[in-house]
Amino acid sequence: MRKENQTVVSEFFFQGFSSFHEHKLTLFVIFLSLYILTLAGNVIIVTIISTDRHLHTPMYFFLSMLSISETMYTLVIVPQMLSSLMRQSQTISLAGCATQMFFFITLAINNCFLLTAMGYDRYVAICKPLRYTVIMNKKMCAQLAGGACSIGLLVAIIQISSVFRLPFCDKEVAHYFCDIRPVMKLSCADTSVHDTVNFIISSLVIVLPMGLVFISYILIISTILKIASTKGQKKAFATCASHLTVVIVHYGCASIAYLKPKSDSTKGQDQLISVTYTIFTPLLNPVVYTLRNKEVKDALHRAICKKPLV
Repeated sequence: MRKENQTVVSEFFFQGFSSFHEHKLTLFVIFLSLYILTLAGNVIIVTIISTDRHLHTPMYFFLSMLSISETMYTLVIVPQMLSSLMRQSQTISLAGCATQMFFFITLAINNCFLLTAMGYDRYVAICKPLRYTVIMNKKMCAQLAGGACSIGLLVAIIQISSVFRLPFCDKEVAHYFCDIRPVMKLSCADTSVHDTVNFIISSLVIVLPMGLVFISYILIISTILKIASTKGQKKAFATCASHLTVVIVHYGCASIAYLKPKSDSTKGQDQLISVTYTIFTPLLNPVVYTLRNKEVKDALHRAICKKPLV
């Protein structure tokens, strides 16, 4: 219907943080500092887990996979964010935009399902302790980690195929990276079907793993409450506290960002929500698992003091 107004779009322009023009330098310093802390924290976690044999367990295997995924996730998004703060406008090719969106979707969904795998690990550890080593063997851990990555790849392929099949008439992306909604808004065509498909997929990849995690925790809590000693209950809760904290923040931010109606927020609000899950959530993982986790702190102490692992 609108073919006469269509032009061939070969690149996009990011609006970046135009809504926060007066505070760009402050935001740049804050985001860069948090980015460096995130990278350093996740690198430390992966290094400590790989070198300390005390941490060669399923729970820390999934934690190291999550740290690697979070590091790659921030590498895909944050440099673009920092660049947007320093430039008036920034271009990206259509292929570059599709590539960025592909990795963003893959890694974001991978993170969701890795957290689900970690929840299952805690369920088996507390509810089926005598069978833990049998159930959570190396093969099962590899299958869960591989499944999380495979789901991310499959959904990313579907989403990219859907979005970049659309004709584009506008070039200015009202965001600081190639997210699905801002890019679809540039299309000349009616995107109502694509919006519905995107909402359904987002719901499945957020609500499904979130539901599985909370079912695990319902079973975990019911098992913990049956423990006779208060000390035993506290110890069991302590093993889950770090993971549950990350889960609540991660799924909470994802739900607000992708499951809310399109008309419920302004561009500035959408960007602030995006900053939460691209900057603060990846930082939460190393902070929570180092400050709240005794085993990781002990491993860090052993590494710093260079004590032999005996």
